[in-house]
Amino acid sequence: MIEFFSEEVSVEKLNIKKTETWINKCVEEENKLLGDISVIFCNDEYLLQINKEYLAHHFYTDIITFDYSQDVILSGDLFISVDRVLENSKEFNVSFDNELKRVIIHGILHLIGYGDKTDEESKIMRMLENKYLKIY
Repeated sequence: MIEFFSEEVSVEKLNIKKTETWINKCVEEENKLLGDISVIFCNDEYLLQINKEYLAHHFYTDIITFDYSQDVILSGDLFISVDRVLENSKEFNVSFDNELKRVIIHGILHLIGYGDKTDEESKIMRMLENKYLKIY
């Protein structure tokens, strides 16, 4: 089950039902099962605090993924800064909607087991993001 939370920020343009169906398709294509996933939309300052407290990182980011997956069952929390998504959409000259979906699938790909620490991992991650964005 996927739950979406957004108390402090607005993501009203996101079609929740369509996004859930899309995530399910992506998970199935990766031969995984959907467990409990929470997608929490927040602002920069909230996510910065999480980044400092749990990861000892002192910088802004668009997403932090906490992975609780077991075997093939994906579970986790995706904390997404709507402020960063908006900034990135402007920087990369894409719509807010497109960038938001990219960040969501990025978090799901982390739960599946893909990394992005090396150049090669980042290349694979970007390829998969693009692949799954096309089936939204």
